[in-house]
Amino acid sequence: MHSFSGKPKHKGAGEATTLDVLKAFWRGVRFYKPAFVLVVVGVGIARAVDIIIPLFYKRFFDIIGLSLSVGDKTTLLINTIVIIFCFNLIIWVGYRMVGFAGAHLQAMAMAKLRQQSFEYMIDHSYSFYANNFTGSLVQRVNRFARAFERLMDRVTYNIIPLIIQITGVIIVLWFTSHIIAEVLLVWVLVFVGFNYFFALWKLKYDIKRASADSFTTGVLSDAIANQSTIQLFTGSKSEADYFRSVTEDQARITRFVWNLENTVDALQALLIFVIEFLLLYFAIKYWQTGAVTLGTFALIQIYLVGIGGRLWDFSKVVRDIYESFADAKEMVDIIKLPHDIKDLPKAGALRAPDGSVVFENVGFTFTGEQTVLHDLNLTIRPGEKVALIGPSGAGKSTFVKLLLRLYDVTSGKIMIDGQDIREVKQESLRENVSLVPQDPILFHRTLLENIRYGKRTATDAEVREAARLAHCDEFALALPTKYDTFVGERGIKLSGGERQRVAIARAILKNAPILVLDEATSSLDSHSESLIQDALDKLMAGKTVIVIAHRLSTIRKMDRIIVIEKGKVIEEGSHDELLKNNSSLYTKLWNLQAGGFIREDGENSDEI
Repeated sequence: MHSFSGKPKHKGAGEATTLDVLKAFWRGVRFYKPAFVLVVVGVGIARAVDIIIPLFYKRFFDIIGLSLSVGDKTTLLINTIVIIFCFNLIIWVGYRMVGFAGAHLQAMAMAKLRQQSFEYMIDHSYSFYANNFTGSLVQRVNRFARAFERLMDRVTYNIIPLIIQITGVIIVLWFTSHIIAEVLLVWVLVFVGFNYFFALWKLKYDIKRASADSFTTGVLSDAIANQSTIQLFTGSKSEADYFRSVTEDQARITRFVWNLENTVDALQALLIFVIEFLLLYFAIKYWQTGAVTLGTFALIQIYLVGIGGRLWDFSKVVRDIYESFADAKEMVDIIKLPHDIKDLPKAGALRAPDGSVVFENVGFTFTGEQTVLHDLNLTIRPGEKVALIGPSGAGKSTFVKLLLRLYDVTSGKIMIDGQDIREVKQESLRENVSLVPQDPILFHRTLLENIRYGKRTATDAEVREAARLAHCDEFALALPTKYDTFVGERGIKLSGGERQRVAIARAILKNAPILVLDEATSSLDSHSESLIQDALDKLMAGKTVIVIAHRLSTIRKMDRIIVIEKGKVIEEGSHDELLKNNSSLYTKLWNLQAGGFIREDGENSDEI
C-alpha cells in the first residue's frame, strides 16, 4: 500500500500559512477593489435591513391583538406590509448589486490568480519540474482559483451576513429582554467557538485529503502520458493495481474526514434543539408577567429560525473555508518557494557577438551529494565547432544544462564572451543559445506556431523559409491543413524525425550565435539525415557549435573533440589526433562504432 508520505515533494515546499493564503488571494482581488467594495456594501445593506423587517412582523402581530376597530386594524396592517415590501425591495437591490459585482470580481480575480500562479511557477527551475507531477501542478493552479471562488462565496453569502445578523439580533433582543439576549449570545459563542476550533483541528486532515487528491491526479496524468509504454510492456494490470491502491488511500482519508463532519452535524442539531427550547421557555415566563407580547413570540421565532439556519450552515461554512485554505495552500507553497535560479538585482543583458565559451574550474553537485563535474576547465573559441563525447553519466548533458543555466554551478564560473552567465539576465543568456534537443517536445498548436517559437516576431514567410531549410516541407505539405495542422499534445502526431526537423527549423529561425546539438540526429533515419545535412551545414555556419553525441561517426568533422569521463576532461583533439593513441578512451569507443552523418565532402556516409 502506498502512503501519502511517498509522494514527490519539492524541497522547501509546505511552508505556507493561512495568512499567506489570504495575502495570495488579496493579490488577485486588489485589482478589482471597486467591485469588492460594492459586494461588501451590498451585503451589509441587505442583511441590516433583514434584521429590521422582523420588527415590523412583531408590530403586525401586536396590531392584531390591539383593541381597535377592524377598519383601523386593517389600515395599520396594510401600512405595515407596505413598509415590509419596501424593505424587501432594498434587500433585492442590495443582493442584485452583490450578484453582478461579485460575478465580475470572482471571474476576473480567478483569472488573475491563475495568471499570477502560472507566471511564478513557470520560472521555477528544471529540478523543480523534475520533482513534481505535471498533472499535480495543473491541479494546484486550478484548485487555487476555485478555492478563492468558494471562499469568496462563503464570506459574501455566509460570514458577513451571519456577523451582521447575530449583532443585530442581540441588540434588538437586548431591548426586549436582557436574559433572552444573554442566553442567545452565550449559545452563539459556544456554537461558533466549537465549530471554529473543530475546523482548525480538522485542517490537517483536509490538507491530507487535498494532497491525496493532487497525488491521485498526478498518478493518473503520468499513466495517461505513458499509455503506449504501459501497453508495450504489458503493464495495464500493474498500473491498474497501483492506481487502485492510490485511490483507496484517497478514499480512506476522505471517508475519515466526512465521518468527522457527520459527527459534528449530530452535535449541532442537538445544540439547536436546546436553544429553541430555552428561548421559548424564557419568552413564556416573561409573557406570563406581561413583559412580552404576542408579536415578541413571532419576533423570537423569526430570529431563531434565521440564526439557527445560518449557524447550521456555519459549520459547513467553516469547514469549506478551511478546505479552501487547504486546497489553496499547495499552490501558495509553490508561490512562497524561492526560485532556485534567479537573476541578480543588477543583472544586465548578455552580449555575445563572438560566442566564446569558457568553463573555469566548474564543479557541480546534485543535492549536495552526487558530484557530476569536477573542476572542469574548457575554452571554446568563437566559431569553433566542438564535440563532447563520453560514456553515459559522464556529465555531457549536465554541461549543457549549466551552460543554459538550468542549474547553477556549485563552484567555478561559466563565461560567454568574458561575461559570467550568473551576472546576466537568464532571458538574454538563452536568447544567445539555440538548443536542438534529443527529444523535442512540441506544443499542441499548429506546425507553423511551433516553428515560430524560435523567433516569435518572425513573419510567416520567415517561418516557412526556416521550415524549408530544415526540410519540413517534405512532411508538412502532405498534412491535411499543411502548416496549419495541429501537431497533438507534445507533438504526438509527428514522428520522432519530424519533430527533430521542427526543432532544427526553430534553431534556424532563432539564429543565435551559440548552437548546441544534443544528439540532434538521433531520431532521424538515413533518408531524413540526408535531407537535413545541408540544413545543418547552413545552421552551423558562422556559429560556435557544441555537439553532444553518442554516435561518434556524427562528429568526425568537428574542429575539436572533447572526451569527458566522470565529470572531467580526459582527452581532447581532432578525430585523427585522438585515434593516434591506441589506448585512449576515444579510440576504444571509436572501434566499437562506425558510420557517419556529417560527411566528408563528396563522400558517402559510413554505415554501422
